[in-house]
Amino acid sequence: MLGEYRISGHRAADIAASVEQAVGAGELSPGQLLPPLRELARQLDVNPNTVAAAYRTLRDRGVIETAGRRGSRVRARPASTAREAIGVAAPPGVVDVSMGNPDISLLPPLGDALAAAAARHADSPTLYGDAAVRTELEEMARAALDADGVPDGPVAVTSGALDAIERVLAAHLRPGDAVAVEDPGWGSALDLIPAMGLRAVPVAVDDEGPLPQDVERALSRGARALMVTCRAQNPTGAAVSPGRAADLRSVLEARPETLLIEDDHGHGIVDLALAPLAGRTRHWAFVRSTAKAYGPVLRLAVLTGDALTIDRVGGRQRLGPGWVSHLLQDAVVHLWRTGAVDAEAVAAAYGSRRDALVRALRERGIAAHGRSGMNVWVPVPDETGAVARLLQSGWAVAPGARFRLASPPGVRVTVSSLSGGDIEAVADAVASATASAPSGRYG
Repeated sequence: MLGEYRISGHRAADIAASVEQAVGAGELSPGQLLPPLRELARQLDVNPNTVAAAYRTLRDRGVIETAGRRGSRVRARPASTAREAIGVAAPPGVVDVSMGNPDISLLPPLGDALAAAAARHADSPTLYGDAAVRTELEEMARAALDADGVPDGPVAVTSGALDAIERVLAAHLRPGDAVAVEDPGWGSALDLIPAMGLRAVPVAVDDEGPLPQDVERALSRGARALMVTCRAQNPTGAAVSPGRAADLRSVLEARPETLLIEDDHGHGIVDLALAPLAGRTRHWAFVRSTAKAYGPVLRLAVLTGDALTIDRVGGRQRLGPGWVSHLLQDAVVHLWRTGAVDAEAVAAAYGSRRDALVRALRERGIAAHGRSGMNVWVPVPDETGAVARLLQSGWAVAPGARFRLASPPGVRVTVSSLSGGDIEAVADAVASATASAPSGRYG
């Protein structure tokens, strides 16, 4: 049925990854029939429910299709379905708190910044051969990184955080390598890893960030890279505390060959101090996106790291897009220089809504989480049922399946669009749609 290829794994996530990697590598062909659930369960010595969960994940991601008794087979045109497709459309009258977007009222107007960038271009147009990074942007970015204790390193600019992460992974890893990732974690990163032919290894998270023992376990089992969200972790709101950072640094210092990627996408919207991990391994990268504080439309992130990593990223970038538009870079410099975003006020605006919702949910017996940023994570026993009941109550939340590998079910609520008067209503709706779940770690 499968020729020479043998599906492997003992957990649903590993079985799904084994099939998806084989499809990407051409070892499983379009239209190829997969083993029946019970047959594969016997081969792998696992519960049939585990295989069923793996096949369900592959079906949701568009890798396979099922036809009842005719079995499951690789799609004729295998697709990589973004996790954002896992969700519900908010019909008229339903409040959408699922998308993870910033509050547009907290974003700065871009007219003056773009006009200033255009005026500079008129005086000194960018031409082939010019430096990829504007000097002013590099200096301002480096000064901010220095102030936060991020180790010294060259600066690159990419088209957003995900672009930076992809380039860093490609600079050091090969298809089949394993990457330790937060679980639950950022859905786009969880999509990116298998799309690159890499394998995601889940690491459990609590309010203070990744659990050191899980990181150590993942690295000891062969993970070559570790991805960590510093603050405003999506979807849980976790933020790496100073104590957790010290423990994680100890783990990394014992494994200096690990590629470390830190994503500080919450810079500019959180008031918790940064506790960076960078510099404990030979190869590392630290990414800051402008999306949450200044607007997703800018598509710009600043990247620093060890010299070899940044050189490889820049070299490959030159062979593709070449550079991120200097118009965008100059616009960001103008926004920074003029103090267009009051980070303390923005952090307070998100924090007051987030903390109020977490408090209201806990008063109703719901163990919600949201230490920083704009999202609240709510563990639930029945994810599909909770999403459906909340939709009927007038609230569209994000299903936890967008963000999970092996962690228990949950839903994400983004507070950006909530007003003070919405908090009690949301909490009542969640309480009626869910049952209490134990607090602590998320997975």
